[in-house]
Amino acid sequence: MRNALLLACFVCACGCNRGTQSKEAIRQGVLDHLSGSSINVAAMDLDITAVDYNGDKADATVSFRPKGADPSQGMTLHYHMEQKSGRWQVVGVQDSGHGGATQPGVANPHAGGAEPPDGGSHGRSMPSPEDLPPAGKK
Repeated sequence: MRNALLLACFVCACGCNRGTQSKEAIRQGVLDHLSGSSINVAAMDLDITAVDYNGDKADATVSFRPKGADPSQGMTLHYHMEQKSGRWQVVGVQDSGHGGATQPGVANPHAGGAEPPDGGSHGRSMPSPEDLPPAGKK
């Protein structure tokens, strides 16, 4: 009987801990992180595509796209998360390095709006030193 009670307590403890290791808990942490931004999260589909748990830390791959849009119109970000007070919190964000993060017209959830059509260069490049006017003397 004593062993059965210990086993039941162990199973309960493991089950309670695993409850926060869910994609939904990670999703809520990402939503909490984005709630302070100017992004209209209600207009986006947010999918947790992968999570790698390591104790109280996790790395989550999250894809974003406008509601109802084709997945190719979205972007993917990697979130570094930490569990604090029973909730997952974002502690770092990394661009996937490919996909919609550099696609024109797709809003980055961590920026002020859509990327410019030229990928952020605004049609300008750094002038060569020969193209600069001479420095004036004071």
